[in-house]
Amino acid sequence: MFGLPFFKDKGSFVTRSSKEVEFQEVFLDKLAANQQEREGGFERKIEIPLSQFVLRVLYFGFVVILTVFFIRTGYLQIVQGEELSERAKMNAIRSIAIAAERGVMYDSSGIQLVFNRPSFDLVCDKLEISQKRGVREDMFKELAGLSDFSFEDLKDVFDRQSSSTMLIGENLSHEELIMVETRLENLEGCWVQENTIREYVQGSVLSHLLGYTAKVSPEELEEFSGYGVTDQIGKVGVEQSFESVLRGKPGAQLFERDAYGKIVKDKGEIPSEPGESLVLWMDLGLQEKVTQALSDNLKRIGSKKGVVIAMDPRSGGILSLVSMPGFDINAFSGGISQKEYSQLLEDPAEPLFNRAVGGLYPTGSTIKPLVASAALAEDIIDPDELMFTQGYIEVPNRYDPEIVYKYLDWKNHGWVDMRDAIAVSSNVYFYTIGGGYGRQEGLGPSRITQYLSLFGWGEKTGIDIQGEKSGLLPTPEWKQEVKGEGWWDGDTYLLSIGQGNLLTTPLQVVRAFSAIANNGTVFELQVVKEIVRDEGQQKIESVVVREDIIEQEILQIVREGMRQAVTSGSSVLLNSLSVEVAAKTGTAQTPDPDILHNWVTVFAPYENPEIVLTVLIEDVRGEQIAALPIAKEILEWYFSQ
Repeated sequence: MFGLPFFKDKGSFVTRSSKEVEFQEVFLDKLAANQQEREGGFERKIEIPLSQFVLRVLYFGFVVILTVFFIRTGYLQIVQGEELSERAKMNAIRSIAIAAERGVMYDSSGIQLVFNRPSFDLVCDKLEISQKRGVREDMFKELAGLSDFSFEDLKDVFDRQSSSTMLIGENLSHEELIMVETRLENLEGCWVQENTIREYVQGSVLSHLLGYTAKVSPEELEEFSGYGVTDQIGKVGVEQSFESVLRGKPGAQLFERDAYGKIVKDKGEIPSEPGESLVLWMDLGLQEKVTQALSDNLKRIGSKKGVVIAMDPRSGGILSLVSMPGFDINAFSGGISQKEYSQLLEDPAEPLFNRAVGGLYPTGSTIKPLVASAALAEDIIDPDELMFTQGYIEVPNRYDPEIVYKYLDWKNHGWVDMRDAIAVSSNVYFYTIGGGYGRQEGLGPSRITQYLSLFGWGEKTGIDIQGEKSGLLPTPEWKQEVKGEGWWDGDTYLLSIGQGNLLTTPLQVVRAFSAIANNGTVFELQVVKEIVRDEGQQKIESVVVREDIIEQEILQIVREGMRQAVTSGSSVLLNSLSVEVAAKTGTAQTPDPDILHNWVTVFAPYENPEIVLTVLIEDVRGEQIAALPIAKEILEWYFSQ
């Protein structure tokens, strides 16, 4: 029968031999075989064998992915591991800067010139500001009401600024500070940072000498390490040149924050280290007198621009430096408004420009003592030899003698020797020894510029204020290269009296005459005299650039000519001073024939000089005596103290 093996009775069952095959088993096997064949046929239809090329591509791609993964992992762990670890630690720490007390400055007699005044800034940390759009925008609206930033400005700063710290408000007034403090609880991630700003005792008198500090700019943050957005940095003058000395080392208050940026623990304080202070060569009383005398006389002659520099010929120290017009450095220290700054930039008199350091001018007759020194050193003329100066020289064109050039003197001086020529400032005499005339040999351009270089013209003086220019000593090679023109006799004649293409700075002029006064030593100029450190005051040694540039006997003859200029020549106005002085004036032409630059340089006392004074007045109309009265007033005050 069909069916399964049956039980005969409970507890027993039927057994069969393995060789026995029932009909139903054969039938079931057949059904299973047919089913398997149908299923196997379907599977064979969907199985498509892969080619060797495809397998290679897949294998290669897998290898590349693994290689890139391992290289990147190795780079992050080995090359950047330490940096990334430090970043992770820094992200866990909030550091609030503690400003270092900036070093101050004193004049040569110990008068303090600058003080540090407390200042408060509103600062926010982007990492602690909520990332929720609505919450963040509400906070920006709150901040916009407390600062000069608009809502859009704050969003822009938040999105673009790479630093996590944002400066929202600086140098807060008392009223602003109260307003911020009362709303600080609503300003997540913001705090009031205490800093200091500079307060100068004579902001307008010291502007071009001390310079000023102001908030560090984004560009300076990129250029200099160790600064934050709330830090002050020296921008110009001594403040800039001695930034590393004055600044000190900032400290920090450290806080630990959790993964959400919330402060959870005070980690202590890294104390700041105060900066070192400076003692200047400058005397504040002299600086004030120079400023007053220059200002009053500029008004008298109707000019706005001038320079006065006083230096010690024994050391290279700058006793006074005034460039006009000036500006109030306190305005910058506290944060100048854009309107005020624009007015300074657009002023045609350029009050921000330090003329003493960066101004370039022809010297006019101020050059003559230097040319006289060169002529005596080269032995082309005897100092006692008389020369007739009739008020001009006439020089025929070397290619067409019918063309005659006339080079004028400012008057007919008659017979003069070298001392007379310096005293009365004879152009004809210096045309002759500079460029040659008749049977008299001239120095020529090469020897003139060689000796001007010895006196320090055409090179920077090394003064410890940035922005200094080198000036220009024109040569035939320079003229050919720059102007594409040959050098003419007239170029040499003009160079011999400080005209033409010659350009110097007032610093170069005062230093050159210092070398005449001190018997031939050229110093590097210095504003800072000493650095005040914990262990005491460290003197900055004077730097000698060159010594004995001209024989002392020659310089004595030149000094005698300058002394004669005071007793009976072009500087006789100074003869009433209580001490004997020596001087040389100069009048330099400008492109406008009615406008001149007026110079005078004086050293005093004549026998043992302790001060060299250079005065330059720009844009003098007509034949006014501009510089001499200023020099006289300053020296009267100086020697009365």
